[in-house]
Amino acid sequence: MKRILALIFPAMALLSSCESENHNSSDFLAGEDFTDSNIRVVMLDTLSVEISTMKFDSIITSGSSRMLIGKYTDTVFGIVRASSFSGLIPSSYTIDSEAEYDSISLYLKPDKYYYSDTLKTNKIHIKRVTKTLRPFEGDDLYNSSTAEYSNDNLGFLSYTPRPMDADTLEIKISDELGFDLFEKFQNKTITSNDQFRDYFKGIALLPGETDNGAIVGFSKSNGTSFMRLYYSLSEESDRVQSYIDFALDLSTTPVPFFNQITADNPIAALQTLTDEEVNLSCSDSGNRSFVQSGIGMATRIQFPHIKTIYDIPGEGTILDAVLKIRPATASFDEKLILKDTLSVYVVDQNNDLIEQLLYAGVSPVKGILNKKDEEFNNVYYEIPIGSYIEKLLLEERDTGEALILLPDDYNSTVDRFILNGTDNSAFSTVLELTYAIYDENDE
Repeated sequence: MKRILALIFPAMALLSSCESENHNSSDFLAGEDFTDSNIRVVMLDTLSVEISTMKFDSIITSGSSRMLIGKYTDTVFGIVRASSFSGLIPSSYTIDSEAEYDSISLYLKPDKYYYSDTLKTNKIHIKRVTKTLRPFEGDDLYNSSTAEYSNDNLGFLSYTPRPMDADTLEIKISDELGFDLFEKFQNKTITSNDQFRDYFKGIALLPGETDNGAIVGFSKSNGTSFMRLYYSLSEESDRVQSYIDFALDLSTTPVPFFNQITADNPIAALQTLTDEEVNLSCSDSGNRSFVQSGIGMATRIQFPHIKTIYDIPGEGTILDAVLKIRPATASFDEKLILKDTLSVYVVDQNNDLIEQLLYAGVSPVKGILNKKDEEFNNVYYEIPIGSYIEKLLLEERDTGEALILLPDDYNSTVDRFILNGTDNSAFSTVLELTYAIYDENDE
């Protein structure tokens, strides 16, 4: 099975060019032959951009930077659900023989990430995992991985998310489990990590079946989210409370942790994305393309006729190339947030991920959201791809590779985007290419 993520856009061909005489006004570096020539700078904005949507078979979430828990219904992407699964490891196996059991709780600290409606009530069901969280093959678990767990709740919480306040949630855990752990530690029945893992496989953190609120992120950092077993000892006239913490088991290889992320019953066009190699043309999806992190859906972009630039008479060079891609009108709001950046990756003809697109092989290329004319609905992601276009022009043959757009931290979020295609409207996707021509033949 192929695993990772992607998206695509199909579109137009070279139609015409908008030219502006702009002699020697650019700041590019030029050689002697160039500077001794009669230079003409033209702006091309009708080069073909082919846009589609694709979806990776799966993405690795055992390396996610956070736990994701929640569920909401999206009119386009369907019922989006995130559950988190993790093994636990105790900080100690020693409890004094005179100690008495008090209680046990799970603590979850929001890490300020959320998506969708935080004004609605969320639920968290805590279940006991019954089979070790282990990859079917290799060392990774995926958004599509599954786990076995008991139907009974170890704990339950109904709450209204306040992720920006970052108050830690406390969820009372079944005393039956707490006392059993207490006895096994006190009686030295369990004295090692291996013995503990055999006895307790981990926890499943699930949203409520009827939830339609937000997906909330919780920290995985040491000391932020953990289970705590409380017990106490009598000392003279007082009782002194102590505890043992159970941290997320993140040091074991393979790591027994993953976020399961699903999106059921999306619109009909998105249901055609049944294989990683399927590209859904924007012409077959209402002149739109789609991005959804966590699920692995991405916008895919190609420039099939870029070499028609050589049809322009004279020698020339690329000065700049900027792709402007616009979010669909009314596709975002204060709940379905439009993020400020998109990352750019390169995939091959089969949509296997090759690399992240970089400036000069160092800094990641980003699509930056330009909202200067937001009052006129002129909002767009601006992506500088001059070096990439130059590379395409130098290639002897078409490799079928493409660019894809994905949110930052795509394996740890559920951000979604709906982007316009290339229908020649004022809000369609466009490649703006600045081209300098010299040594043009006299007619």
